[in-house]
Amino acid sequence: MITNQFPTDTNQQRARLLSWLLTATITTLQAREELDIMHPAMRIKELRDRGHKIITHWTTADTGKAKHRVARYVLLEGAS
Repeated sequence: MITNQFPTDTNQQRARLLSWLLTATITTLQAREELDIMHPAMRIKELRDRGHKIITHWTTADTGKAKHRVARYVLLEGAS
């Protein structure tokens, strides 16, 4: 039997992502791997739509199979 460590509904995904951003930056790959959010860009858009000031820095990540251009999201200090 497979149990979900993380709820998959969008409200819970946004909450996990925002909680992480309050203490650190996060990349698309980290959000997928660490927070089990399969479409982090949409969750970021939804957080922005709710007034959170989140900026995107583009970086390169090496997955061991290839190098990918990925987003790194940063919550601006005092903007949550």
